[in-house]
Amino acid sequence: MALSMYDVSIPVLINMLGNMKAWLDKAAAQKNEADLVDARLIADMRPLTAQFQSASDSAKNGIARLAGIESPSMPDTETSFAELRERCDKTIAFLKTITPAQLNGSETREVEIRFPSGHGYRFTGLDYLTKFMLPNFFFHVQTAYAILRAQGVDVGKQDYLMHMGMPNIVPEPAASA
Repeated sequence: MALSMYDVSIPVLINMLGNMKAWLDKAAAQKNEADLVDARLIADMRPLTAQFQSASDSAKNGIARLAGIESPSMPDTETSFAELRERCDKTIAFLKTITPAQLNGSETREVEIRFPSGHGYRFTGLDYLTKFMLPNFFFHVQTAYAILRAQGVDVGKQDYLMHMGMPNIVPEPAASA
């Protein structure tokens, strides 16, 4: 069975956005939210709120480009964990409206992106997904995670991969002698 563009995008994006929401819950239980929303890894990087917004934008805009539809507009106005959770929920809800049929054939669709400078890239859909969209999405996901870690929030690899649940291979108990 061949993997489809849907298979390698929609579930991955939904899983990670759900994980990100859970990180906010852990952060809120451990730290003062006001100290975290503007936290950065380094002065010239964007803050935690912007990392959530950019992950959302990467997911919704990227999938819309691949599906050949308009992306929902979400102004970058979130300033609280509740608003960031809501943004994740809206992005996930949009992604859940996309059907496999909408992405069928998108691997060969021409995708063009332009930056405010006028520069940009032209891709096939497959190259866009694998060389730009997913790496960009994970850059922002990972940066949000790293900001929380750097601020002392107790998140670890199990939180990053929480969508996988508990291990499904459990060693046999050792036989007693």
